[in-house]
Amino acid sequence: MDLSNLTAISPIDGRYRNQVSHLSEYFSEYSLMKYRVLVEIEYFIALTEIPLPQLTAFDQGLITDLRDLYLNFTSSHASEIKEIEKTTNHDVKAVEYFLKNRFDEFGIGEFKEFIHFGLTSQDINNTAVPLSLKEGILHCWVDELRSVKRLIQQMADDYRDQPMLARTHGQPASPTRMGKEMEVFNERIQQQLDLLDTIPFAGKFGGATGNFNAHKVAYPNIDWLAFGDNFLEDYLGLHRSHPTTQIEHYDHLAALFDNIARINTILVDFSRDMWQYISMNYFTQKVVKGEIGSSAMPHKVNPIDFENAEGNLGIANAIFHHLSAKLPISRLQRDLTDSTVLRNVGVPFAHSVIGLKSLAKGINKIQINADALQKELEENWAVVAEAIQSILRRENYPNPYETLLQLTRTGKAIKKDTIAEFIESLEVSEEVKEELRAISPQNYTGL
Repeated sequence: MDLSNLTAISPIDGRYRNQVSHLSEYFSEYSLMKYRVLVEIEYFIALTEIPLPQLTAFDQGLITDLRDLYLNFTSSHASEIKEIEKTTNHDVKAVEYFLKNRFDEFGIGEFKEFIHFGLTSQDINNTAVPLSLKEGILHCWVDELRSVKRLIQQMADDYRDQPMLARTHGQPASPTRMGKEMEVFNERIQQQLDLLDTIPFAGKFGGATGNFNAHKVAYPNIDWLAFGDNFLEDYLGLHRSHPTTQIEHYDHLAALFDNIARINTILVDFSRDMWQYISMNYFTQKVVKGEIGSSAMPHKVNPIDFENAEGNLGIANAIFHHLSAKLPISRLQRDLTDSTVLRNVGVPFAHSVIGLKSLAKGINKIQINADALQKELEENWAVVAEAIQSILRRENYPNPYETLLQLTRTGKAIKKDTIAEFIESLEVSEEVKEELRAISPQNYTGL
Protein backbone atom coordinates (compact mmCIF):
# COMPACT_ATOMS: atom_id res chain seq x y z
CA MET A 1 0.00 0.00 0.00
CA ASP A 2 1.47 3.35 -1.06
CA LEU A 3 2.02 5.98 1.61
CA SER A 4 -0.49 8.82 1.46
CA ASN A 5 -2.57 10.97 3.79
CA LEU A 6 -5.07 8.09 3.86
CA THR A 7 -2.60 5.25 4.50
CA ALA A 8 -0.18 6.89 6.96
CA ILE A 9 -0.10 5.20 10.36
CA SER A 10 0.42 8.45 12.26
CA PRO A 11 -2.37 11.04 12.06
CA ILE A 12 0.22 13.81 11.92
CA ASP A 13 1.36 12.35 8.58
CA GLY A 14 -2.20 11.48 7.59
CA ARG A 15 -5.33 13.30 8.68
CA TYR A 16 -3.47 16.38 9.96
CA ARG A 17 -0.66 16.44 7.38
CA ASN A 18 -1.77 19.71 5.79
CA GLN A 19 -1.59 21.45 9.19
CA VAL A 20 1.95 20.39 10.05
CA SER A 21 3.74 19.68 6.77
CA HIS A 22 5.89 22.81 7.24
CA LEU A 23 7.48 21.16 10.28
CA SER A 24 9.22 18.68 7.95
CA GLU A 25 11.77 21.40 7.23
CA TYR A 26 13.00 20.98 10.81
CA PHE A 27 11.77 17.60 12.10
CA SER A 28 12.30 14.85 9.52
CA GLU A 29 14.95 12.48 8.21
CA TYR A 30 15.52 14.93 5.36
CA SER A 31 16.00 17.85 7.75
CA LEU A 32 18.35 15.85 9.99
CA MET A 33 20.54 15.13 6.95
CA LYS A 34 20.48 18.80 5.95
CA TYR A 35 21.51 20.00 9.39
CA ARG A 36 24.24 17.36 9.59
CA VAL A 37 25.60 18.66 6.29
CA LEU A 38 25.43 22.20 7.72
CA VAL A 39 27.45 21.24 10.81
CA GLU A 40 30.06 19.30 8.80
CA ILE A 41 30.51 22.16 6.33
CA GLU A 42 30.73 24.86 8.99
CA TYR A 43 33.19 22.72 10.96
CA PHE A 44 35.44 22.37 7.91
CA ILE A 45 35.24 26.13 7.30
CA ALA A 46 36.15 26.78 10.93
CA LEU A 47 39.22 24.54 10.58
CA THR A 48 40.36 26.54 7.56
CA GLU A 49 40.11 29.73 9.58
CA ILE A 50 42.26 28.58 12.53
CA PRO A 51 44.07 27.89 10.17
CA LEU A 52 45.45 24.36 10.22
CA PRO A 53 48.73 24.20 8.27
CA GLN A 54 47.38 21.59 5.85
CA LEU A 55 44.45 23.84 4.99
CA THR A 56 46.27 27.09 4.28
CA ALA A 57 46.13 26.38 0.54
CA PHE A 58 42.32 26.09 0.62
CA ASP A 59 40.69 28.68 -1.62
CA GLN A 60 38.40 30.74 0.64
CA GLY A 61 36.45 31.72 -2.46
CA LEU A 62 34.92 28.24 -2.41
CA ILE A 63 33.20 28.82 0.95
CA THR A 64 30.05 30.07 -0.78
CA ASP A 65 29.93 26.88 -2.86
CA LEU A 66 30.34 24.77 0.27
CA ARG A 67 27.57 26.56 2.12
CA ASP A 68 25.30 26.13 -0.88
CA LEU A 69 25.40 22.39 -0.13
CA TYR A 70 23.13 22.94 2.87
CA LEU A 71 21.46 26.18 1.85
CA ASN A 72 20.21 24.47 -1.31
CA PHE A 73 19.96 20.94 0.07
CA THR A 74 17.43 18.92 -1.93
CA SER A 75 15.52 15.68 -1.64
CA SER A 76 17.84 14.20 -4.28
CA HIS A 77 20.81 14.97 -2.03
CA ALA A 78 19.01 13.22 0.82
CA SER A 79 18.31 10.23 -1.41
CA GLU A 80 21.98 10.06 -2.35
CA ILE A 81 22.97 10.01 1.32
CA LYS A 82 20.38 7.31 1.97
CA GLU A 83 21.82 5.24 -0.87
CA ILE A 84 25.34 5.54 0.62
CA GLU A 85 23.92 4.46 3.99
CA LYS A 86 22.83 1.16 2.45
CA THR A 87 26.55 0.33 2.24
CA THR A 88 27.87 2.03 5.37
CA ASN A 89 24.90 1.10 7.58
CA HIS A 90 25.84 4.32 9.40
CA ASP A 91 23.87 7.49 8.79
CA VAL A 92 26.50 10.04 9.84
CA LYS A 93 29.30 8.31 7.93
CA ALA A 94 27.04 8.42 4.89
CA VAL A 95 26.90 12.22 5.20
CA GLU A 96 30.71 12.33 5.42
CA TYR A 97 31.08 10.27 2.23
CA PHE A 98 28.46 12.41 0.48
CA LEU A 99 30.55 15.49 1.25
CA LYS A 100 33.79 13.84 0.20
CA ASN A 101 32.18 13.13 -3.17
CA ARG A 102 31.28 16.82 -3.46
CA PHE A 103 34.86 17.82 -2.60
CA ASP A 104 36.09 15.62 -5.42
CA GLU A 105 33.61 17.30 -7.78
CA PHE A 106 34.81 20.75 -6.66
CA GLY A 107 38.43 19.73 -7.33
CA ILE A 108 39.45 20.03 -3.69
CA GLY A 109 39.76 16.34 -2.88
CA GLU A 110 43.14 16.92 -1.18
CA PHE A 111 41.27 18.54 1.71
CA LYS A 112 38.49 15.97 2.14
CA GLU A 113 40.10 14.11 5.05
CA PHE A 114 39.42 17.20 7.16
CA ILE A 115 35.71 16.59 6.77
CA HIS A 116 34.64 15.12 10.13
CA PHE A 117 38.25 15.40 11.34
CA GLY A 118 38.63 14.13 14.92
CA LEU A 119 34.88 13.91 15.42
CA THR A 120 32.45 11.24 16.46
CA SER A 121 28.87 10.94 15.24
CA GLN A 122 27.46 12.65 18.31
CA ASP A 123 29.46 15.80 17.63
CA ILE A 124 27.28 16.08 14.53
CA ASN A 125 24.00 14.75 15.95
CA ASN A 126 24.24 16.74 19.18
CA THR A 127 24.66 19.96 17.24
CA ALA A 128 22.41 19.24 14.26
CA VAL A 129 19.42 18.30 16.44
CA PRO A 130 19.48 21.31 18.80
CA LEU A 131 20.08 23.63 15.84
CA SER A 132 17.12 22.23 13.90
CA LEU A 133 15.08 22.28 17.09
CA LYS A 134 15.97 25.91 17.77
CA GLU A 135 14.99 27.01 14.27
CA GLY A 136 11.87 24.83 14.24
CA ILE A 137 10.68 26.29 17.53
CA LEU A 138 11.36 29.86 16.46
CA HIS A 139 9.91 29.56 12.95
CA CYS A 140 6.93 27.28 13.61
CA TRP A 141 5.85 26.61 17.17
CA VAL A 142 6.42 30.06 18.70
CA ASP A 143 4.50 31.73 15.87
CA GLU A 144 1.49 29.48 16.48
CA LEU A 145 1.68 30.03 20.23
CA ARG A 146 1.90 33.79 19.89
CA SER A 147 -1.12 33.76 17.56
CA VAL A 148 -3.17 31.99 20.23
CA LYS A 149 -1.79 34.27 22.92
CA ARG A 150 -2.85 37.33 20.91
CA LEU A 151 -6.37 35.93 20.61
CA ILE A 152 -6.51 35.36 24.38
CA GLN A 153 -5.16 38.88 24.95
CA GLN A 154 -7.87 40.22 22.64
CA MET A 155 -10.50 38.40 24.69
CA ALA A 156 -9.00 39.92 27.84
CA ASP A 157 -9.32 43.39 26.30
CA ASP A 158 -12.77 42.87 24.77
CA TYR A 159 -14.31 41.44 27.96
CA ARG A 160 -12.42 43.62 30.42
CA ASP A 161 -15.64 45.08 31.86
CA GLN A 162 -17.87 42.03 31.45
CA PRO A 163 -18.95 40.86 34.93
CA MET A 164 -19.55 37.17 35.44
CA LEU A 165 -20.33 34.78 38.24
CA ALA A 166 -17.20 32.96 39.32
CA ARG A 167 -17.26 29.34 40.41
CA THR A 168 -14.94 27.80 42.96
CA HIS A 169 -15.35 24.08 43.56
CA GLY A 170 -18.04 24.35 40.87
CA GLN A 171 -20.20 26.49 43.15
CA PRO A 172 -21.23 30.16 42.79
CA ALA A 173 -18.49 32.41 44.17
CA SER A 174 -17.53 36.09 44.34
CA PRO A 175 -18.07 37.65 40.90
CA THR A 176 -15.19 38.37 38.57
CA ARG A 177 -14.82 39.66 35.02
CA MET A 178 -14.39 37.55 31.93
CA GLY A 179 -11.56 39.75 30.71
CA LYS A 180 -9.63 39.24 33.92
CA GLU A 181 -10.05 35.46 33.67
CA MET A 182 -8.63 35.56 30.13
CA GLU A 183 -5.77 37.75 31.31
CA VAL A 184 -4.85 35.02 33.82
CA PHE A 185 -4.07 32.67 30.93
CA ASN A 186 -2.34 35.39 28.93
CA GLU A 187 -0.02 36.16 31.83
CA ARG A 188 0.67 32.51 32.60
CA ILE A 189 1.76 31.91 29.01
CA GLN A 190 3.92 35.05 29.02
CA GLN A 191 5.74 33.99 32.18
CA GLN A 192 6.56 30.61 30.64
CA LEU A 193 7.78 32.29 27.44
CA ASP A 194 10.05 34.47 29.57
CA LEU A 195 11.37 31.34 31.26
CA LEU A 196 11.84 29.65 27.88
CA ASP A 197 14.12 32.50 26.82
CA THR A 198 16.53 31.63 29.66
CA ILE A 199 17.05 28.01 28.54
CA PRO A 200 20.04 27.67 26.18
CA PHE A 201 20.02 25.52 23.08
CA ALA A 202 23.03 23.42 23.97
CA GLY A 203 25.18 21.00 22.01
CA LYS A 204 28.04 18.63 22.64
CA PHE A 205 31.29 18.93 20.71
CA GLY A 206 34.51 17.22 21.78
CA GLY A 207 35.25 13.92 20.11
CA ALA A 208 34.77 10.27 21.07
CA THR A 209 34.54 10.78 24.83
CA GLY A 210 34.24 14.56 24.97
CA ASN A 211 37.94 15.28 25.60
CA PHE A 212 39.18 16.28 22.11
CA ASN A 213 41.56 13.29 22.26
CA ALA A 214 42.05 13.02 18.48
CA HIS A 215 42.36 16.77 18.04
CA LYS A 216 44.98 17.12 20.74
CA VAL A 217 47.12 14.22 19.58
CA ALA A 218 47.19 15.59 16.01
CA TYR A 219 47.58 19.27 16.88
CA PRO A 220 48.71 19.57 20.53
CA ASN A 221 49.39 23.31 20.38
CA ILE A 222 45.86 24.39 19.48
CA ASP A 223 43.40 25.39 22.20
CA TRP A 224 40.66 23.00 21.15
CA LEU A 225 38.39 23.85 24.08
CA ALA A 226 38.29 27.47 22.96
CA PHE A 227 37.84 26.33 19.37
CA GLY A 228 34.85 24.18 20.36
CA ASP A 229 33.25 26.98 22.32
CA ASN A 230 33.74 29.47 19.51
CA PHE A 231 32.57 27.05 16.83
CA LEU A 232 29.25 26.35 18.52
CA GLU A 233 28.67 29.95 19.57
CA ASP A 234 29.84 31.83 16.47
CA TYR A 235 29.15 29.37 13.67
CA LEU A 236 26.07 27.54 14.94
CA GLY A 237 24.54 29.87 17.53
CA LEU A 238 24.53 27.17 20.22
CA HIS A 239 25.82 26.92 23.78
CA ARG A 240 28.55 24.30 24.16
CA SER A 241 28.10 21.91 27.08
CA HIS A 242 31.39 21.12 28.84
CA PRO A 243 32.53 18.72 30.14
CA THR A 244 30.54 15.89 28.56
CA THR A 245 30.80 12.20 27.79
CA GLN A 246 30.46 11.13 24.14
CA ILE A 247 27.00 12.68 24.08
CA GLU A 248 25.24 15.84 25.14
CA HIS A 249 23.82 15.36 28.62
CA TYR A 250 20.48 16.82 27.47
CA ASP A 251 19.72 18.59 30.74
CA HIS A 252 18.92 21.85 28.94
CA LEU A 253 16.87 19.95 26.37
CA ALA A 254 14.91 18.31 29.19
CA ALA A 255 14.27 21.74 30.71
CA LEU A 256 13.11 22.99 27.31
CA PHE A 257 10.67 20.10 26.86
CA ASP A 258 9.36 20.49 30.41
CA ASN A 259 8.83 24.19 29.79
CA ILE A 260 6.92 23.61 26.55
CA ALA A 261 4.90 20.85 28.21
CA ARG A 262 4.00 23.31 30.98
CA ILE A 263 2.76 25.78 28.35
CA ASN A 264 0.70 22.97 26.85
CA THR A 265 -0.68 22.20 30.30
CA ILE A 266 -1.76 25.83 30.69
CA LEU A 267 -3.49 25.59 27.32
CA VAL A 268 -5.21 22.34 28.34
CA ASP A 269 -6.50 24.22 31.38
CA PHE A 270 -7.68 27.00 29.07
CA SER A 271 -9.33 24.49 26.71
CA ARG A 272 -11.25 22.87 29.55
CA ASP A 273 -12.37 26.23 30.93
CA MET A 274 -13.57 27.33 27.51
CA TRP A 275 -15.40 24.02 27.08
CA GLN A 276 -17.07 24.60 30.46
CA TYR A 277 -17.97 28.22 29.67
CA ILE A 278 -19.59 27.08 26.43
CA SER A 279 -21.55 24.36 28.23
CA MET A 280 -22.70 26.99 30.75
CA ASN A 281 -23.82 29.23 27.85
CA TYR A 282 -21.34 31.97 28.79
CA PHE A 283 -20.20 31.73 25.18
CA THR A 284 -22.15 30.73 22.11
CA GLN A 285 -20.56 29.27 19.00
CA LYS A 286 -20.99 30.69 15.54
CA VAL A 287 -22.70 28.26 13.20
CA VAL A 288 -20.54 27.34 10.22
CA LYS A 289 -22.61 26.57 7.15
CA GLY A 290 -22.39 22.91 6.18
CA GLU A 291 -20.83 21.73 9.46
CA ILE A 292 -22.56 18.91 11.34
CA GLY A 293 -22.27 18.59 15.11
CA SER A 294 -23.88 15.19 15.53
CA SER A 295 -24.82 12.39 13.16
CA ALA A 296 -28.04 11.93 15.15
CA MET A 297 -28.95 15.29 16.72
CA PRO A 298 -29.30 18.07 14.13
CA HIS A 299 -29.25 20.90 16.69
CA LYS A 300 -25.78 20.15 18.09
CA VAL A 301 -22.92 22.66 17.80
CA ASN A 302 -20.12 20.96 19.69
CA PRO A 303 -16.98 22.64 21.12
CA ILE A 304 -14.87 20.22 19.08
CA ASP A 305 -11.97 22.62 18.52
CA PHE A 306 -11.30 22.91 22.26
CA GLU A 307 -11.69 19.15 22.64
CA ASN A 308 -9.30 18.54 19.75
CA ALA A 309 -6.81 20.96 21.26
CA GLU A 310 -6.98 19.23 24.64
CA GLY A 311 -6.43 15.82 23.09
CA ASN A 312 -3.48 16.80 20.93
CA LEU A 313 -1.78 18.83 23.65
CA GLY A 314 -2.16 15.84 25.96
CA ILE A 315 -0.47 13.49 23.48
CA ALA A 316 2.31 16.04 22.98
CA ASN A 317 2.91 16.24 26.72
CA ALA A 318 3.07 12.49 27.13
CA ILE A 319 5.94 12.41 24.64
CA PHE A 320 7.60 15.57 25.98
CA HIS A 321 7.60 14.07 29.48
CA HIS A 322 9.15 10.85 28.21
CA LEU A 323 11.83 12.77 26.32
CA SER A 324 12.72 14.93 29.32
CA ALA A 325 12.85 11.91 31.64
CA LYS A 326 14.78 9.59 29.31
CA LEU A 327 17.30 11.74 27.43
CA PRO A 328 19.44 12.85 30.42
CA ILE A 329 20.12 9.18 31.26
CA SER A 330 22.85 7.30 29.36
CA ARG A 331 24.93 4.32 30.47
CA LEU A 332 28.53 5.30 31.26
CA GLN A 333 30.04 7.36 28.43
CA ARG A 334 27.29 6.58 25.91
CA ASP A 335 24.54 4.20 24.91
CA LEU A 336 22.31 4.37 21.86
CA THR A 337 18.90 4.88 23.49
CA ASP A 338 18.97 8.64 22.93
CA SER A 339 19.38 8.19 19.16
CA THR A 340 16.08 6.47 18.46
CA VAL A 341 14.24 8.65 20.98
CA LEU A 342 15.52 11.89 19.45
CA ARG A 343 14.06 10.90 16.09
CA ASN A 344 10.63 11.47 17.67
CA VAL A 345 11.27 15.09 18.68
CA GLY A 346 9.06 16.38 15.89
CA VAL A 347 6.07 14.30 17.00
CA PRO A 348 5.16 16.30 20.14
CA PHE A 349 5.76 19.55 18.30
CA ALA A 350 3.40 18.45 15.54
CA HIS A 351 0.68 17.57 18.05
CA SER A 352 1.33 20.88 19.84
CA VAL A 353 0.90 22.81 16.58
CA ILE A 354 -2.30 20.91 15.80
CA GLY A 355 -3.56 21.80 19.28
CA LEU A 356 -2.66 25.47 18.84
CA LYS A 357 -4.36 25.66 15.46
CA SER A 358 -7.46 24.06 16.97
CA LEU A 359 -7.48 26.63 19.77
CA ALA A 360 -7.23 29.52 17.32
CA LYS A 361 -10.09 28.07 15.30
CA GLY A 362 -12.21 27.56 18.41
CA ILE A 363 -11.62 31.06 19.77
CA ASN A 364 -12.55 32.59 16.43
CA LYS A 365 -15.89 30.75 16.46
CA ILE A 366 -17.17 31.92 19.86
CA GLN A 367 -18.98 35.05 21.01
CA ILE A 368 -19.85 36.27 24.49
CA ASN A 369 -23.40 35.73 25.73
CA ALA A 370 -23.79 38.81 27.91
CA ASP A 371 -27.49 38.11 28.60
CA ALA A 372 -26.71 34.68 30.05
CA LEU A 373 -23.95 36.14 32.23
CA GLN A 374 -26.28 38.86 33.49
CA LYS A 375 -29.07 36.38 34.20
CA GLU A 376 -26.81 34.12 36.25
CA LEU A 377 -25.50 37.01 38.29
CA GLU A 378 -29.04 38.16 39.01
CA GLU A 379 -29.98 34.67 40.19
CA ASN A 380 -27.11 34.50 42.67
CA TRP A 381 -27.36 37.44 45.04
CA ALA A 382 -25.94 35.24 47.78
CA VAL A 383 -22.47 36.02 46.44
CA VAL A 384 -22.60 39.55 47.87
CA ALA A 385 -22.72 38.07 51.38
CA GLU A 386 -18.91 38.22 51.46
CA ALA A 387 -19.00 41.93 50.65
CA ILE A 388 -21.61 42.69 53.31
CA GLN A 389 -19.91 40.75 56.07
CA SER A 390 -16.55 42.40 55.22
CA ILE A 391 -18.02 45.89 55.69
CA LEU A 392 -19.76 44.78 58.88
CA ARG A 393 -16.43 43.46 60.17
CA ARG A 394 -14.95 46.86 59.46
CA GLU A 395 -17.78 48.43 61.48
CA ASN A 396 -17.16 45.99 64.35
CA TYR A 397 -20.66 44.57 63.94
CA PRO A 398 -21.14 41.53 66.21
CA ASN A 399 -20.66 38.12 64.50
CA PRO A 400 -21.02 39.36 60.89
CA TYR A 401 -19.84 36.14 59.25
CA GLU A 402 -22.19 34.00 61.32
CA THR A 403 -25.05 36.42 60.67
CA LEU A 404 -24.59 36.15 56.90
CA LEU A 405 -24.12 32.41 57.18
CA GLN A 406 -27.53 32.12 58.83
CA LEU A 407 -29.05 34.29 56.10
CA THR A 408 -27.62 32.47 53.10
CA ARG A 409 -27.40 28.80 54.13
CA THR A 410 -31.15 28.15 54.21
CA GLY A 411 -31.35 26.03 51.07
CA LYS A 412 -33.53 28.69 49.44
CA ALA A 413 -32.58 30.95 46.57
CA ILE A 414 -31.22 34.30 47.72
CA LYS A 415 -32.74 37.08 45.64
CA LYS A 416 -32.16 40.81 45.47
CA ASP A 417 -35.12 41.44 47.75
CA THR A 418 -33.74 39.05 50.37
CA ILE A 419 -30.51 41.02 50.56
CA ALA A 420 -32.33 44.36 50.54
CA GLU A 421 -34.56 43.32 53.48
CA PHE A 422 -31.55 42.06 55.39
CA ILE A 423 -29.70 45.37 54.94
CA GLU A 424 -32.66 47.33 56.24
CA SER A 425 -32.82 45.12 59.33
CA LEU A 426 -29.22 45.86 60.34
CA GLU A 427 -28.51 48.12 63.28
CA VAL A 428 -25.95 50.28 61.49
CA SER A 429 -25.84 53.89 60.37
CA GLU A 430 -27.72 55.08 57.30
CA GLU A 431 -24.39 55.87 55.70
CA VAL A 432 -23.28 52.22 56.02
CA LYS A 433 -26.66 51.02 54.73
CA GLU A 434 -26.23 53.22 51.65
CA GLU A 435 -22.83 51.65 51.12
CA LEU A 436 -24.34 48.17 51.37
CA ARG A 437 -27.30 48.99 49.12
CA ALA A 438 -24.84 49.94 46.35
CA ILE A 439 -23.37 46.45 46.22
CA SER A 440 -24.64 44.03 43.56
CA PRO A 441 -23.37 40.87 41.88
CA GLN A 442 -22.72 42.99 38.80
CA ASN A 443 -20.36 45.46 40.49
CA TYR A 444 -18.80 43.32 43.22
CA THR A 445 -15.93 42.34 40.95
CA GLY A 446 -12.88 43.65 42.79
CA LEU A 447 -9.87 45.12 41.03
